[in-house]
Amino acid sequence: MYGEGLRGRTAATDAALVRLREGTVLPLDLDRYLGPADESDVRVLDGLTGPVLDVGCGPGRHLHALAARGVFALGVDLSPVAVELAVGGGGRAMVGDIFGDVPGGGTWRSALLLDGNIGIGGGPVRLLERVRNLLDERGVLVVELDPPGTPTGATQARLETREHVSAWFRWARVAADDIPTLAHAAGLVAGAPWSVAGRWFVVCRREPGRGPACRAATRRTTRAVP
Repeated sequence: MYGEGLRGRTAATDAALVRLREGTVLPLDLDRYLGPADESDVRVLDGLTGPVLDVGCGPGRHLHALAARGVFALGVDLSPVAVELAVGGGGRAMVGDIFGDVPGGGTWRSALLLDGNIGIGGGPVRLLERVRNLLDERGVLVVELDPPGTPTGATQARLETREHVSAWFRWARVAADDIPTLAHAAGLVAGAPWSVAGRWFVVCRREPGRGPACRAATRRTTRAVP
């Protein structure tokens, strides 16, 4: 269903959305994903050192922007259509699961979890741990977050249009004011969250010399959504 939307099979009048299990409805902005990097994207990518790993790269607007700067980047996405579009636009991308085989483990200088992709798999600490282990010792991870004060926790989500509804899948949301604790539990140090054009981001770095902390701290700061 996501792939069909990216291919333009979803009519403009039949907007796609994401419904969370507890009832929250969020837009699925396929036009933005398919378009070029906008000003906020460009600011987020400024100063990133390659090689860059884009987790959940979609149709590749971040990959294309980095390639235009001469920065080596690789996208990983579960959607073959998204990867096809990313490669067709001049990016490097592969179909794959971030929890599966990813090349270059321990050598990536930068990684991206943008467009809500901190929610992949429904377990933010597990995902942050996984990306941390793919970074080199000096690596940085840029994460897009929900605004401060919004709920943090695991949930389920599905994609909807007027014509189609996907199966439920595991997802999560993380607010900007909760990222320090989750990052610490994953062996990362989070910088100060910052905002541009209404979007919130944070840069996390590997915490040298230690593995992931006890997840009990995480359970005290996250709310599981049935």
